[in-house]
Amino acid sequence: MYLRTAAFAALLAACGVVDARAEGELALDAAFARVEAFHPDLKIFRQTAAGLAAEADRAAQKPPLTLGAELENAFGRGAAAGVGGAELSLNLASLLERGDKRAARTALAQSRIAALDSAREIKRLDLLAEVARRYLDVVAAQALTRIAELDREQRTRTVEAATRRVQAGASPASVQLAAQAQQSRAEIDLARNRRENRTAWRRLALLWGEREAEPAPPVVQAPVLPVVPDFAAIAALLDATPDIARFADERRVREARLQLAQSEATADLNWSVGVRRLPGGDWGLLGGVSMPLGASSRAEPGRRAAQAELAALELERESGELGLYATLSEAHARLAGDVAEATELRETLLPRLIAAERAAEQAYRAGALSYLEWAQLQAETTTARRRELDLTLQAQRLLIELQRLTAQPFTDAAATRAAKDDQP
Repeated sequence: MYLRTAAFAALLAACGVVDARAEGELALDAAFARVEAFHPDLKIFRQTAAGLAAEADRAAQKPPLTLGAELENAFGRGAAAGVGGAELSLNLASLLERGDKRAARTALAQSRIAALDSAREIKRLDLLAEVARRYLDVVAAQALTRIAELDREQRTRTVEAATRRVQAGASPASVQLAAQAQQSRAEIDLARNRRENRTAWRRLALLWGEREAEPAPPVVQAPVLPVVPDFAAIAALLDATPDIARFADERRVREARLQLAQSEATADLNWSVGVRRLPGGDWGLLGGVSMPLGASSRAEPGRRAAQAELAALELERESGELGLYATLSEAHARLAGDVAEATELRETLLPRLIAAERAAEQAYRAGALSYLEWAQLQAETTTARRRELDLTLQAQRLLIELQRLTAQPFTDAAATRAAKDDQP
């Protein structure tokens, strides 16, 4: 199975490689779909929603009716012996809620259900960001493997050239041995990168529950530098993000709690009606009401606490907005710096090093350059390739963070850059 993002042309162009394999590759959107369909962190919200719906149904219920019976003056002594002089009462009682308590309970339950959507979206964005990061780790491992393969090819050519010079008596045997040592080091690096590739693939597959995932073969591709978005444009998106929207949901929850606390200041009425059988077979009606005293004073602490929580929410929102803005600003600045440095490496330094290394190879074969000078250029070229790749990957990770903060789709903005570069 292969992995593929929107564009991987830049590093390949520098290496002179064309990616011609597309069938069977796993796109990032497909990885998102697998995780969203499987991951328990998202499934659990269905059960949470079902539980909150049950709580809302219970909150909407009226106080229950109570049926009671009472027997008096029975099984005693004298006139109360037996049941001949007993009095039997049957009554129906309940509670009359005042102050719209049931409406307040229902509003609180419904606000908690509404807040669940923001919580799920936040969890979903965090999870998709992790998918994108692990997907990028696989792409990074594949790109590093390709760089290691190029380095091994360079070292192999060096060993061949050094061997011919030693056989011709133009160089000492130490040159050949040194070239072979560098070739062995390149083989070790390549083997390590291939292991890291398999590990990165398994870490990604674990997100959709594939514990025994087949390792992904190396794919000749590399990530492309993303376009740096306009900071003012992405900063304007913060107000609509789930991280900020959750404060609106939480405000509704706390307002409902305040309404419920205020309703407690109105005392409820306990009522009962019934009939009583009197001695001699006569019957009479019963009725009564009762109301607790001091309900307002008992409800006052709860009301003040609810008001304080509601007032604190605005400060929490301001703090959250400042934190998001600071994180967004830092990520954007780092993204712009990494893209600028990577662009300079890719467009200026790396082409010059590649040209210099090729010229050094020709000069070494012609006997006009020492082995050490050629080996140094090879090492500098490999180091520049890795540095350029590191900056590109870091830029992609920062782009993922920007997209997570602004709740934008996790797509590769490099496709836009590549499309612009392809225009005449």
